[in-house]
This record gives sequence, C-alpha cells and structure tokens, in this order.
Amino acid sequence: MISIHVQILLIILFWNSDCQIIPRIEECGLSCSQGIHCKSKPSSGILNSFCHDAPASLSSMVLKSMKISTVMKCVQGSACSLHLNIKGILSLDENIRGLEICSLSLDTQHSQCTNVRFARKKSKMLNGKKVQVQFNCIEVNVAQHIYVTMKTVPNYCEVKLSQEYYVEDCRNSDVGKYIPACSAGQFDYKVDRARKIISVNASNFLRDQDYYVRLCHKWFTCEDVGAFAVGWLAIPDARRIQRCPFENDTKALWDNIVYNPATQTLAWEPACPVLVMVNLCRLMKSNDHCEDIQNSSKNSPEKQVKYSRVDTHPRLCMKFTTKQGSWVKCPFAHGEFPAWKMRTAAAAEQIQVFFTSQTKAQFSVLVCNRTQLASCESVGMHHSVSVGDSVSITMSREMCGSTICIQGWRTDVDYSVPLQICDIHCGFCGQTYSDGNSAKAMTHRMKSVHSLH
Repeated sequence: MISIHVQILLIILFWNSDCQIIPRIEECGLSCSQGIHCKSKPSSGILNSFCHDAPASLSSMVLKSMKISTVMKCVQGSACSLHLNIKGILSLDENIRGLEICSLSLDTQHSQCTNVRFARKKSKMLNGKKVQVQFNCIEVNVAQHIYVTMKTVPNYCEVKLSQEYYVEDCRNSDVGKYIPACSAGQFDYKVDRARKIISVNASNFLRDQDYYVRLCHKWFTCEDVGAFAVGWLAIPDARRIQRCPFENDTKALWDNIVYNPATQTLAWEPACPVLVMVNLCRLMKSNDHCEDIQNSSKNSPEKQVKYSRVDTHPRLCMKFTTKQGSWVKCPFAHGEFPAWKMRTAAAAEQIQVFFTSQTKAQFSVLVCNRTQLASCESVGMHHSVSVGDSVSITMSREMCGSTICIQGWRTDVDYSVPLQICDIHCGFCGQTYSDGNSAKAMTHRMKSVHSLH
C-alpha cells in the first residue's frame, strides 16, 4: 500500500482506447523487390555518418519514399514484441552500393542501425530501375517516439529520407492485449479528503521491473508534482495508466479571487492548471443569470487572470466556463468593499437621478428602451454625474412606457456594472392599476421614488 500526502489537486491522466489492427509476423527479416539479392548486418552508423558530394550523374531523388508502420512479432511459447516495419523505394544506380537504415529513440537517445547491401551484378543490370526495400527487425517499445533515417551507402549529401514515428501505446487493442508491459500492472485508489491522503494499491507487477506512481497536473502535458513513489513501471516508453480522481471537483478551483483596493485590481490564480474561459459579468436580480460584460473575456492557460480598475459593486461577478459547465463567483457580494447606489425621483416631466457612494466616483446616465432582459438601447443623451450631485432628465410622451429604463454606470473604472431602474412613469403619463383602470387622480403632479443598489 502506498500513501501519498496531497496538499494540491491530484490529476493522474487517463488514455482512451484505439482499435487499429497491428499486423503479426513470426520472423523479422529483409526483402528486396525486382529479384535483387540483398542482405543486412548491424551497423554502428559511425562509418556512414559523414556525407560526400554526390556525383553529377546522381539525382537527389534517388531515394523515392519511405513508409513506417508497426508489426508484432509473436512466436509460439514466447511473449510478443513490437518492431518497426520500414519500406523504402530506391532507384538503382552504379554509384550506390546499398542503404543504411537507422532508428533513434527520442525518449532514451538509443539508436539502432542496419546496413543493406545489394548484389553488384544484378543491381548493375537493373541500373535506373526502382527497387523496394523492406526491413522489420528493429525492435521498439510501447508508445516510443522514434526518428527514422534512410541514407545511401556511400552517404551522399542531400540524398536522405527522415521521418518521426510514434509507436502505438496500450490504448491499441492488440498492443494492450498481447504486449506484456501493457497487461501487467493495475491500480486502484482511495481518497481521504479529511486527511488529504490518496492511498494507491498496485497489483499484477511484471518481474524484474521497477514501477513508480507520480502525481501530476493535467495540462497540455502531465507536469510532475513532488517526488515519485515506488510502485509503477519505470520504463519511459511503457504503459502509463492514468486517472483523474478530482476531475469533477471544479468548484474549489474558483475560490482564489483576490481584490487589491490600492490598485483596484481583481485577480484570480488557479490552484492547478485548468483550461477555462474567464469573464466579468453582471448578476441579474430577476433570474440569477450573470450577463457577460463586454471585452472582459480572458483565456487560461494564463497563470493568472487580472482585471484592472474594477468596480466593487456587489453584482459584479466573475464567471468561469469549462467543458463541464459554468460557475459564477461574486467577490463583492458580502459588502466588504464600498458600493454605490442609484436613485431616481419622477415629478412632472422630469426624472431626477442621484448617485451615492462611499468613495469618489464618476457616473454616466442615459434613458434606454429595454428590448431584452440584458439589452437596453439608448433613446436619449448621455449625462455625466458626480457623487453627491444629481441630473434631471426631461421625458417626452414618446419616452414613457413599461420598457423605459434609466441606466447608470461608473465611468472612472475600466469594468463597471450597468444598473437599470425600469418601469419609469412620467408625471403626464397615465399609470394603470392591475384591474385596468387609469389612475386619473395621479396622472398629474405624481411623485415616485425608485432606488437601486
């Protein structure tokens, strides 16, 4: 049993399955078309590593193409193994004695090279003809990242083919079923949230292999967090079983919101890497919907999301959106920071608008027609107001109605919540009760007061 103390969110990755069929062979070998006799022998790659200028008669296109695939060598009574199946097409030329095929593991830097030689008499008779060379004796590991090169012998400069290749991993049904590194090793885990401990139990180990368990953050790659614990397969190219025990525990990610009153900066820093879209939004009283504030969208992978010169109104919130859904956090909802209020008073043909705030602030006011829940189209001039002052707005008959609103917002910050007071009734407009009768006694010299905070 392995106990891992976790002070952070653990993410252990999970890989999906792949159904591509891997061809099987009983023996590896070399073959050449056109009836040409060819043979291979291992090479260090050193002797052929330096290139020479090609003869003028030799085309740089003498190597036509190279294709790489994976085959599985399965011999009865033995475990299966994976091999590269490399096919290349060469135009025979009297200046070429053969080919050199090399593979380099980009994970371990281990290289394997093979020299392929052609019988001279036959190759001279077929000068200019295309011959296909197939070689499948380079053994590889599961999920290995390989760089394959094919050169002429002698090695002529600019006459070379190269290709990167990824060997199938344990998601592949054939690899997962027949390659021992994939079938060995299973684990289950238990999360003790109170003690912040994950207990991992690993079973079905391969003999003579070291295994490790690691914690990692799921980002574009899996970033190590803390030290390794003994218990899982240590070969870099072998099977990696991955789980995300906290992938649905996203609420805790949105708690780390900090506001700096001195700089008026609102910032959020993720506890661990997460792909998320962040917006500032205005919380609607009517249905708890949070309407996005324009030009406030920010994408994480940024390590920190910052908004400068932010209005500290209780209804200004942050919205976090991932593939799993959206979450809204309102850092000013509990009244720890100064908020402002807007108040209106209607008399005769005038609407008077007042603003109150515990701090110095500048505001803008306009009359608008609410066409949708969060959309209000301007039907008048903008008016600038300071804290403690008021502005009077003249209302015409055409501007009266149930969809008419007074909208106000702060102009001395970059991000502000626009507030609306709606159902404005002018003094000369008839106000209708629920029974449909006009309140004629109140159509003149009516005074009503609305406030919003």
